[in-house]
Amino acid sequence: MKSPDYSPFAKAYAQFRPGYPEELFSRLASLVDWHDLAWDCATGNGQAALELVKHFDRVIATDVSAEQIRCAPPHPRIEYRVAKSEESGLDDRSVDVITVATAMHWFDLERFYSEARRIVRPGGLLAAWSYHVGYVEPPFDRIFERFYREVVSPYFAPGARLVDARYETITLPGEAVDAGKFFVSAAWNLDQMFAFIGSWSGTQQYIKERGVDPAAFISEELGQLWGERETIRVVRWPLYIRVSR
Repeated sequence: MKSPDYSPFAKAYAQFRPGYPEELFSRLASLVDWHDLAWDCATGNGQAALELVKHFDRVIATDVSAEQIRCAPPHPRIEYRVAKSEESGLDDRSVDVITVATAMHWFDLERFYSEARRIVRPGGLLAAWSYHVGYVEPPFDRIFERFYREVVSPYFAPGARLVDARYETITLPGEAVDAGKFFVSAAWNLDQMFAFIGSWSGTQQYIKERGVDPAAFISEELGQLWGERETIRVVRWPLYIRVSR
């Protein structure tokens, strides 16, 4: 399946995408005996890589978009590379943990699984997770779900249907591991919230095809619920996590 090209809005992605909980990476690290090397596949701006490196000696973080990587914060123990998920360039049985944060639904899964089996060492992990941009906790849940379903859903690439299914239709190679339950959260004002909506690939495709920003459809309703534009509110999304050994 073809991935959206995030390069044109890499800076917005870096600024307005929520990070992932530290507890998730602690949990993953606790599930392996070795902590030499982690591969963060489809790293984007390095959100997951920056957490992984707290638990592993080295992290190799790859993405097909050079522009995305250029927007990633440098770190002495993170090596950023431009590479496809199916062609990592890593050595056989060299990786302790593979992570894919909010991206595996864009992969050629069988080819990626073959690459994962090649490079992960015995006993290592493959962990993939995503959150659904339209599914948030109250009080914003009804607005976001309706906006996603009725307005922008058709403008997301077909891989987004795997996220609609909460990754439940994905079968990872290896033995399933229970990673626990986690959430992503962000403390934003209203302008930051709309900037996040603008970073969705479906929003960008809607604008490209129709010439208007679909966020205008919920601007008044969301604003009334939010209150003052500068009010900081915490927004939470459940993570859909799949892990295998």
